[in-house]
Amino acid sequence: MFSSDAADPTTVLTKSERTRAALRGIALRSFRERGYDATTIRLIAQEADVSVGTTHYHFASKNHLVQELYLDVQERHRDAAEPALAASTDLIDRLAIVYRTGLDQLTPFHAFAPEFLSAAVSPRSPINPLSPESAPALQVIEGLFREAVDGAAGAPLPDEFRASLPDALVLGHLLLALFWVYDRSPGQQRTRTLLDRGLRLLRLALPLTRLPLLRTPLRELLDLVASVKA
Repeated sequence: MFSSDAADPTTVLTKSERTRAALRGIALRSFRERGYDATTIRLIAQEADVSVGTTHYHFASKNHLVQELYLDVQERHRDAAEPALAASTDLIDRLAIVYRTGLDQLTPFHAFAPEFLSAAVSPRSPINPLSPESAPALQVIEGLFREAVDGAAGAPLPDEFRASLPDALVLGHLLLALFWVYDRSPGQQRTRTLLDRGLRLLRLALPLTRLPLLRTPLRELLDLVASVKA
């Protein structure tokens, strides 16, 4: 789910738009290189050679720039995943592509992940991944999971499960990212092992959605996931 830090060279931008794009690019680079705590509005203004007031005019707070980072990461995630999705029709393989490319996009931030988590953990935080402010980035990943599900071939899922499964997958994505923050194994291999085992379990479980006896409890489980996300 990705946008470039730089503006499209074929697009003619106003001075204000160029300033905003420059500030955004500096902030995204700083978050990657310095983390959340060391990236400040003042530092961004200094690197852009503009005033703090000008920076606040375009981005009212650092949290607004974090939202730009969220969106950038998810857009890059989408751009990395979609070519691989085009080459696969198996549902579990397609889900693996989405999850693994998501982890790949997070990798540069692992050293600073606790800083971002500390800032986002409060339910009142505007950079909480489930906050209204985070909705644009979350919608990108929701769309990517829906694409992965809808484009799969093979034994079809019942319509009710096909419609609600992406919500559960998004929640799984967020929980996996939380585990990844705490993962100190080399290359966060424990996270990837957890993902692989979960996908194997899902491959075994999904055919059960076609059994009438199990449809009601599985439907209730997915409804519960949807209520958590809401």
